[in-house]
Amino acid sequence: MGNRLSKIYTKTGDDGTTGLGDGSRVAKDSARVTAYGTVDEANSAIGVLLAVADISDDIRDLLTRVQHQMFDLGGELCIPGHAAIQDADIERLEERLDHYNEPLPALKDFILPGGGEAAARCHLARTIVRRAERECVTLSHHDAVRPQAIRYLNRLSDLLFVLARVLARQAGQGEVLWDHRRR
Repeated sequence: MGNRLSKIYTKTGDDGTTGLGDGSRVAKDSARVTAYGTVDEANSAIGVLLAVADISDDIRDLLTRVQHQMFDLGGELCIPGHAAIQDADIERLEERLDHYNEPLPALKDFILPGGGEAAARCHLARTIVRRAERECVTLSHHDAVRPQAIRYLNRLSDLLFVLARVLARQAGQGEVLWDHRRR
C-alpha cells in the first residue's frame, strides 16, 4: 500500500498538473486523468444509488463489490502499465447480468430513465459509466489501455441498465416506456 495522505492540500497541482500513480506528472485535463476521473464519478454515482434505503441486500452487496472494482479500475488507469481488472471480473459481471435479466420480460420499447428513485439513480450511474467507457476508448487511441478495462465498463453499464429495470419493478413503479407516438 502506498503512502497515506496526511495533508489534503499539497499545492503541487496549482500549475494545472497532477501526479499519476507512477510518479509522473500530467496535465489535469489529459485523457488519462479524464478517464480515471470519470470512473471515480461513476463510482460516486453508484454510492448515491446505494444511499437509497429500499435496495435489496443482494443488489446492495453486488454494487458494493462493483465499487471496490471501480476503485481498482481507477488505480489501473492512474498507474500506466498497471493491471487490476481481470477477465474473471468481467465474467462475474456477465453472470450477474444474466441472473438479473433472465426473469425480465423482453424489451419491446425504449425505456426512459425513471421508475422510482433507485431506478432513476441507477440509470444516472449507467450513463456515467458509459461516459467513462468512452473516455477510456479516447485514451486508448494514444496510450495503452488494457481491453479488460473497456470491457468491464461496457458490461457494467449493461448490468446497471438491467438493475434499473429490476429496481423499477421492486419499487412497484414499473418502467417508464418511451412513447414514440405521443406527437
